[in-house]
Amino acid sequence: MGFLDVDVRERMIRTATREIEAGMTINLGIGLPTKLVNYLDPRISVCLHSENGITGVGPGVEPDLADRNLIDAGGAYVSTLPGAAFFDSAVSFAIIRGGRLDLTVLGAFEVAMNGDLANWMVPGIFAVGVGGGMELAQKARRVVIMMTHLDRHGNSKIVPACTLPITAAACVDRIYTDMAIIDVVDQVLILREVAKGISVEEVIDATAAPLQIPDNPVPKF
Repeated sequence: MGFLDVDVRERMIRTATREIEAGMTINLGIGLPTKLVNYLDPRISVCLHSENGITGVGPGVEPDLADRNLIDAGGAYVSTLPGAAFFDSAVSFAIIRGGRLDLTVLGAFEVAMNGDLANWMVPGIFAVGVGGGMELAQKARRVVIMMTHLDRHGNSKIVPACTLPITAAACVDRIYTDMAIIDVVDQVLILREVAKGISVEEVIDATAAPLQIPDNPVPKF
């Protein structure tokens, strides 16, 4: 999914935490999204869900300090917060399918201008299966994507239509990249903010799908 400078990555993660509000039940996908837990305001009470059967997930833990039996869905060592609960996959996916997640933050290989998401398979590269990402993208009340704007070959990951197998159709609400914040509204991509040091023109040039640019100056993040 591309590589990010450490400072750019941290700014991107910190900016994405604005999606998280007190009282939310949230699922953070594998990769960049899981890092959000380490940047949350401790004064804000939220419930983090992991589809392998945990609610009340806390910050990540270094291997030498970890409980080796306690991992998230991506296999990373995690802590738990007071009130955490453990359960089987049937209960975990009942939470998802029941529409009880206020927000899911996922990574992606491609996002189409109509909100289609492709994040589970690149042809020719082994993939274990679409997994819980399909359920999360379909059933969470809000779907937010965190990814690099370009792939490692310099191609836009925001496209008119997905060329990769899709995870879920028309599900994405907002995209955070290292270059911009973009909303998907009625199959239109609206540029909301651009990263410091990046111009609106650079974002337009780097995006394969057309962008709607607001009349007012686009803020920086």
